[in-house]
Amino acid sequence: MPNQKITFADLKTHLLSTADILRKSLNASENSKPVLTLLFLKRLNDVFEENAEKIMKEQNLDKDEAYGNPRRHDFFIPEDARWSVLEKASEDIGPKIISVCKKIEEANQEKLGGTMTYSEFNVKEKYPDTSLRKLIAKFGEKRLRTSDLENEDVFGDAYEQLLEMFADETKKKGGQFYTPRQVVRLLVHITEPQYNHRICDPTCGSGGMLIHSRKFAEEQLHKQGKTGDKIKEILKNMTLNGQDSNPDTVNICKMNMVIHGVPDFRIEWGDVLQKPKFVTGGKLMEYDRVLANFPFSEDWENESAEKDPYNRFRYGIAPAKDKADFAFILHMLASLNKTGQAAIVCSQGVLFRGGEEQKIRKNMILGNEKEHLQGDVIEAVIALPVALFFGTGIPGCILVLNKNKPENRKNKILFIYAAGKDDYEEGKVRNKLREKDIDKIVSAFKGFKDIEKYSHVADLDEIKENEFNLNVPRYVDISELEEEIDIQSTINEIQKLEKEKESLEIKVKSDLKELGFKV
Repeated sequence: MPNQKITFADLKTHLLSTADILRKSLNASENSKPVLTLLFLKRLNDVFEENAEKIMKEQNLDKDEAYGNPRRHDFFIPEDARWSVLEKASEDIGPKIISVCKKIEEANQEKLGGTMTYSEFNVKEKYPDTSLRKLIAKFGEKRLRTSDLENEDVFGDAYEQLLEMFADETKKKGGQFYTPRQVVRLLVHITEPQYNHRICDPTCGSGGMLIHSRKFAEEQLHKQGKTGDKIKEILKNMTLNGQDSNPDTVNICKMNMVIHGVPDFRIEWGDVLQKPKFVTGGKLMEYDRVLANFPFSEDWENESAEKDPYNRFRYGIAPAKDKADFAFILHMLASLNKTGQAAIVCSQGVLFRGGEEQKIRKNMILGNEKEHLQGDVIEAVIALPVALFFGTGIPGCILVLNKNKPENRKNKILFIYAAGKDDYEEGKVRNKLREKDIDKIVSAFKGFKDIEKYSHVADLDEIKENEFNLNVPRYVDISELEEEIDIQSTINEIQKLEKEKESLEIKVKSDLKELGFKV
């Protein structure tokens, strides 16, 4: 047993050095797969062994019963799929990894089904035995049981750092599976998910919105004096659902949920606009909270939208080319229950583009009794700084939807301009929201009032006057105050300079005469 607990800094350094092994020969997306997969296998194995030893000791069982009974483990690792099998492999290591993954998946079908299929590890040109052997040896240097860690959050936090690094290296594609944690934290603190909520992210990426929603609920229970097993029992009432169109991303998401100790979740693969997976009785499942960062400015097939079986696009049909944004937004609105709230990261184009998108905004604000459209569903619009996200430098925004606004917020929209020069930390490549910036936004959202140069509560008349354009600078005065000029002082300074100029000219002429020049 190690004497010294592994800190976040220790583990982060260890994982980054592990990722270096294949970096020279593979691009980031190819490098990430073996690194994340082997890390996942090592963590699962070590936690499995830790649990088996605990069972032997507490329940006075023999080794065969403790290690061999699947019912005694949250995640069961068959004997021929344990870490020692990989450590002993000397050749054909890629196929061996695939075999181990398949056996673990089969043993944990409900949670890991379809997750761990990596046939590309058979390609020795990309994943030679020598490199994979080095990876396995490197991961074998540290035991990753929970009891080995400084605290329970260390492993999940370090894993997210690894995801962030790969997102940064994959540039544009990185933004499709990883939302910066500061932005995730902002959305979670705006919506305040509770232990008994049904929560969904229909474009879930690596699952950060779901993981941190659960973490927020857990923190609230801690504040209420609940501890340990009691919290775990209460959190069984929380529903966490996610969908993503990229199968590799679905794999990452499932692994991320497991690594963060989330025992109950459902993550599905598929295009949510064409085939939403969370459906019951022919209708969309409804949620208390929807949190999402959908891919900006995507194409979508909108020809069949008028006959959508889930009636999602009654507010209007988003343009097919480069503008699927409102299709995602309307899917999320349709996924809310009668008291549901959504926080959605969008490109700022959704706030002001005309045509069909203007019509959708108008319907979301005014509603349409004849068409049975509920109006007044936009609670807030928050403008974010430029270059917060991976793969794009454009400024995003957060659209907060609410089907059950408090009385004092009805027929009003709060606009927050959180993109001022003092509202974020500037970085070389990407900018970052600091803790104080997040707190400032959340405080303004909860306060729902005018703050000079920062927020404004607009009523329907003002929004109509702006023809349903929701661009934040239309409502929040962000102009810089011009420096006051003391006119008389300026005149005096000019006169003084003129006199100095005249004296200088006289002196120059005098000097030239003395030197014999004609002036």
